Amino acid sequence: MYEDGVNLLFILVDQQRYDSLGFTGSDLVSTPNLDRLASSGVSFSRAYTPCPLCCPARQSLLTSTMPHEHGGHWNYGICSSVPALSPEALPHWPGALAAAGYHTMYAGKWHVNPDQDPRQFGYDQYIPEIPYDQNRLKPYDEQAERPLVRTPADLFSSGLYDTSPLEETPTHRLAGQVIEFIEQEAALGHPWHARLDFPEPHLPCYPVRQFLQMYPAESILPWDTYPDPCIGKPEIQRKQKKNWGVDQWTWDDWARYLRHYYAMISQIDDAIGMVHGALERLGLLEQTVVIFTSDHGDAAGSHGMIDKHYVMYEEEVHVPLVISRRGSIAPGRAESLVSHALDLGPTVLELLGLPIPGTFRGRSLVPLLEDPSAAHREHIISEYNGQQFGLYTQRMIRDIRYTYVWNPTSVDELYDHETDPCELDNVAGDAAYAAVLQDLKDQLYLDFASSGDMMVQNAWSAYQLTGRLPGEGSK
Repeated sequence: MYEDGVNLLFILVDQQRYDSLGFTGSDLVSTPNLDRLASSGVSFSRAYTPCPLCCPARQSLLTSTMPHEHGGHWNYGICSSVPALSPEALPHWPGALAAAGYHTMYAGKWHVNPDQDPRQFGYDQYIPEIPYDQNRLKPYDEQAERPLVRTPADLFSSGLYDTSPLEETPTHRLAGQVIEFIEQEAALGHPWHARLDFPEPHLPCYPVRQFLQMYPAESILPWDTYPDPCIGKPEIQRKQKKNWGVDQWTWDDWARYLRHYYAMISQIDDAIGMVHGALERLGLLEQTVVIFTSDHGDAAGSHGMIDKHYVMYEEEVHVPLVISRRGSIAPGRAESLVSHALDLGPTVLELLGLPIPGTFRGRSLVPLLEDPSAAHREHIISEYNGQQFGLYTQRMIRDIRYTYVWNPTSVDELYDHETDPCELDNVAGDAAYAAVLQDLKDQLYLDFASSGDMMVQNAWSAYQLTGRLPGEGSK
């Protein structure tokens, strides 16, 4: 599995919910190509992002460190300025591939550093994301006028579709660029790494008509997590709905939104099928590790919310993950908890036979590729440091049964996934869960404090979480 000369195709999508793909058990969305990829490798049913926000998650993916370690707390360009990850700050796995002699290319969304692009991080070629031609966007109902924009949500739920021929859409043009690179490298017989980074299905979604027609709005039924008045939960969740202007939306509004989201997922699937077909045509599937995942998820109507920010619900932190290599990775499904952005760096390097930097905090997933039933993590952690509507901080820990969210400036959250898989009932204040809650608080403190997170290391936070000041023994 680890011989020299193995290629790597890494596919990242943006804001893809775990539960909106065929291979994750969904009957909502058609994704035949990704289903085929998952059936030929190992799919991970419990992969989680270390931060449900684009820039921090992508920086963690490159460096296998948490956001509070690499310093990219939130997206650049919004809110207060924050240092962007520099190529010299921490070891990163694309640089290791370049140093090992791989030919590399990056196509699509970057969102790691506003001033330095992938070529400073080890990639030979960089093709930025391709913008939509605004002149080709039209209302799906061609008799309607272009919708008015009255709220932030209107900017991203306008009902527009791309009238371009499919091969001229941004999704398929990016895929075509990657195919050209692979064909060139195949002719040279040189080991290569291609990163295909789709900006979609992050809102706004502008699919072509053929995919929109697959999802009539009237056929899209409410999530089990909808509606949710968010009573007994942090006030900021209700404010998030108001700030976006979705607090008065009915399910008909969400169904129209989801029609575009689902259609874009199917369009991405079609583009991925093009690239996978090229690998098969060139006889490269046995020589190529293919990884598919997302940086984070999307509320998309769950709990009556849009986008992400200020929540740690499953819809935002639970992500799809597949690792495949024909003939070397046997098909399987891993059920253990995985911190995908942290664990993928060491996994890539081990699969390609390269050394793993000591700064990487992740754990290689290779043992799970060899035995999907193997144990990996007992819990995962995730963090959020504020952004769009203010600097609201969260720390989260998730084990197989429970999710605990520490909200330093609001009520805490505890969800029992066995009795409440939809996370509708916050039981943090329920005396029956007091022991569980304290165990999770203690573990959260240990995990974040051990990696130098000043948010938990100060005396006030330590007391909130553990009931002890730093340095005190157990009560």
